[in-house]
Amino acid sequence: MSFSSLTIQKGRLLSTIHDTAEKFGAKGVWGPESTQTGVCRLSLGDYDKQVRDWLIQETTALGCKVKVDEIGNIFSVFPGKKDGIPTGMGSHLDTQPTGGRYDGIYGVLSGLEVLRTMKENNFVPEYPIALVDWTNEEGARFPMSIMASSVWAEQQTLEYAYNLKSVFENDDATVEQELKRIGYLGPEKASYKTNPLKAHFEIHIEQGPILEGEQKEIGIVVGVQAYVWYKVRVYGKAQHTGTTPLPARSDALLATSHMIVRGNELAKKHNCLFSVGVLTLQPHAVNVIPEFVEFTIDIRHVKDSGLAEILKEVKEEFPKIAEASGKKLSVEFEHIFTSDAVNFDKECIKCVTESAYEIVGQSKSREMLSGAGHDSCATSTRIPTSMIFIPSKDGVSHNPEEYSAPEEIATGFEVLLSSVLKYDAARKD
Repeated sequence: MSFSSLTIQKGRLLSTIHDTAEKFGAKGVWGPESTQTGVCRLSLGDYDKQVRDWLIQETTALGCKVKVDEIGNIFSVFPGKKDGIPTGMGSHLDTQPTGGRYDGIYGVLSGLEVLRTMKENNFVPEYPIALVDWTNEEGARFPMSIMASSVWAEQQTLEYAYNLKSVFENDDATVEQELKRIGYLGPEKASYKTNPLKAHFEIHIEQGPILEGEQKEIGIVVGVQAYVWYKVRVYGKAQHTGTTPLPARSDALLATSHMIVRGNELAKKHNCLFSVGVLTLQPHAVNVIPEFVEFTIDIRHVKDSGLAEILKEVKEEFPKIAEASGKKLSVEFEHIFTSDAVNFDKECIKCVTESAYEIVGQSKSREMLSGAGHDSCATSTRIPTSMIFIPSKDGVSHNPEEYSAPEEIATGFEVLLSSVLKYDAARKD
């Protein structure tokens, strides 16, 4: 039995997306319809626990064996004709504070719909197929993106992840504490060696404007650009704003503003991306010159070598700015996370390409790089991996107005289903 012979319950995936959004963290009204809100479902929070419980209930009812590892990743394994390492489908259910209904969520719920479709058609794959919900992909509450998939891939230690603290005020919880609190510090070792996957397929909204702008329906993702996160700390001197002449100041915030501008200038020079997403300062008083600023930088480039080049210049330029801004100013850097440029597996890409061409045609498909990091970046370091993109309206994401049309949701799911079954059949051969 092939993809084309399976009966698909049209509209159910979209209903599941909207139902779970309304039950588990709906927030950010942007239109008059009940479905026109975003989702705020922070990793390991109460809504995250509730949607996890729901997912396990749903997949268990389909006959899956469910495993939870020690970093909270959920593996729902649908049985195959033969025992073997499962073919994986995965993404994440956590969101940004200003998240939409589709980022990550679409990938997990599309995987659930694959399992439902196989069950309803009495279709048994050659080998087991696993749906994975990866913990804290966003890095919004705990400051490390693609956290748990990186631990599973042994790119980061479990201890490091456990000790990450929430970045939000009045929330000093750690990852380990919250895993225990919500009951998702599982018994399974978080390792690709002891809990392996044969491959990993991830479907995702593009989060950018390319597919929509070119009127393409499917993005065949062949890789992901490199990125690096740093904390930058600028130290100055607190002084009275009314009595300290401008030349005598060591204003940490003023120096920071020059650094941010310079970072964007360097990004234009190197044809890459630079952003500051978090900024805090002290003493946070109206009439006191800031003596301390901490901010994050996010730099992205399609090549590892290009990323290294701009980072080198940032580390050279920022201290020069501090030195020129006041005698008592200094700057230091703390590395948070690096994701190297990713090239996905050719066999997995072939399965996606063939599926896309069969379902929407070559003219409506295109190969592309992802500008954002995903759990597939981590899995690709250990196992064959590829991704599928569908269009995002106006390229909007990490915003309640994030939107993909119902027909785009349905088409992408069909490509995922076909890709996974093609890979499963190839394993048999």
